[in-house]
Amino acid sequence: MLEKLAFSQKQRLAYIDFCLLFKGSIYRQDLIKRFEVGLSAGSRDFNLYKELAPQNLEYDVKQKRYFQTSEFKPLFDHDAKRSLIKLANDISDGFDAIGDLHFPVEAPSSLNVPDISVVAKTVQAILNERALEINYTSLSSGSGKREIVPHSIVDNGMRWHVRAFDRKTESFRDFVLTRISNVKLIGNYEFGEDSNSDTEWQRMISLQLVPHPNNVKFPKAIEMDYDMKNGLLTIDVRAAMAGYLLRRWNVDCTEEATLNGPEYQLWLRNRTSLMNTSNLAIAPGYENNSPAR
Repeated sequence: MLEKLAFSQKQRLAYIDFCLLFKGSIYRQDLIKRFEVGLSAGSRDFNLYKELAPQNLEYDVKQKRYFQTSEFKPLFDHDAKRSLIKLANDISDGFDAIGDLHFPVEAPSSLNVPDISVVAKTVQAILNERALEINYTSLSSGSGKREIVPHSIVDNGMRWHVRAFDRKTESFRDFVLTRISNVKLIGNYEFGEDSNSDTEWQRMISLQLVPHPNNVKFPKAIEMDYDMKNGLLTIDVRAAMAGYLLRRWNVDCTEEATLNGPEYQLWLRNRTSLMNTSNLAIAPGYENNSPAR
């Protein structure tokens, strides 16, 4: 039946599906405002969605809001990578589920694609200020159940992870999305578990990046690559994210710019900015005794 519908209506149905999947609920007014349709047209879309997937939503008369049911199964196929990118940019148009336009632009292949159900439950927990019970497999301790309170999903350039309060260690940590399974929403977060209590997430540090003084023969090329001003690029970054950025760009973090190799085209001039920052074991050339996670 979906194939017989007009593209515009399929998009509206995909939007309903998207909101139920990632937000856990949707108001009729959300659809009306998003697509600028009338009340009667919006009602027809919800009635059609319920006809196609009656097990997916239930209407709360008191809140005048549709909620995802425990039997929910997406009516459309939502691509995990594209959905994460759209969520990161506050886009929820549903296009990716019904055949968006494709342009001849290629990106490096991703070896690390999280499960869409894990992404959806994590986003729901963040938006609704809930905790999650998960099974997590770490490099240091293997598999086990954890209770986490997520507040942000982050692309570190190589893989997606979720920043969350870990009730096991009573600290804020990064959890790789592809290592999470068996996700279940549980209670609300407690005092000290929200993003405002995550000091390394809230603290901003300035990184001063310059062309590598030893590995780069023509520094002007690097200045142009990174739009440097007077040979300097200053970036403000969350302390919790500094290590990822430095690794992604292969920034030499040694005191005297001693890392050799053509991959090290940048040097961190103000190394002292990283003081009292954890998660720097991955920063090239920076000595850190933080435990593996």
